[in-house]
Amino acid sequence: MGSRHVGSTTEVAVPSGLRRRRPAALLCALVVGGVVALLGSQALPSAGAEQPALVAELAAHDAALSDEELVLPQAAISEVEAHARLEQVAAARAERQAAADAAAAAAAAAAEAARPKAVLPVNGARMTTCFCMRWGTMHWGVDLAAPMLTPEYAAEDGVVLRAGAASGYGQAVYILGVSGDVTVYGHMEKIEVEVGDVVEAGDEIARLGSRGQSTGPHLHFEVHSGGMDGKRVDPVKWLRAKGVDI
Repeated sequence: MGSRHVGSTTEVAVPSGLRRRRPAALLCALVVGGVVALLGSQALPSAGAEQPALVAELAAHDAALSDEELVLPQAAISEVEAHARLEQVAAARAERQAAADAAAAAAAAAAEAARPKAVLPVNGARMTTCFCMRWGTMHWGVDLAAPMLTPEYAAEDGVVLRAGAASGYGQAVYILGVSGDVTVYGHMEKIEVEVGDVVEAGDEIARLGSRGQSTGPHLHFEVHSGGMDGKRVDPVKWLRAKGVDI
């Protein structure tokens, strides 16, 4: 560091490189200068006299530095590295989705396996008339007596073929089942399905009643083998073949 004398006053020339030091450099200079001033004040009286002026000038200069000059270099990665990271994220997401799909499929399969394939059309009912001759004519189904508005269920999976008013039954529902047979439900008070509805065994389709030619609240249940015009078979035997007893 050089100096020049003007009259009786000594000016300290500050190198341009020193003027642009960052606060860390200034701090080091202050600490070193302070130590030198403290320890060498007796041996170097002129240095101790000049130090306050130098420190003041450096502090004023660093305070004037712009914020932009004090910002550290921005951290960055290349686009190639970024794309590689995105591919890792996508692969991990796909793996999680595949695991979730597999778990959902397994749960659905288990639920389907546990679901009944056939059920009683009315729970807790009493069979009052069999698939047999009655009053000199054939009774082509079974009558299941129960209180008014007792729920009635689809006996097997199927599609509703007909639903509404029916001669003799007051109201009736016809369902084409997965077996290929048609099950018939008659005399209900209220129908709860529409033509074209897909139903599963155990789905509620109506509420029991006593409409049409009826002597009391009951469900008339019959089975047409192979379709609407198929041979009518004993519903008790038909249900038993599917593991359901009345």
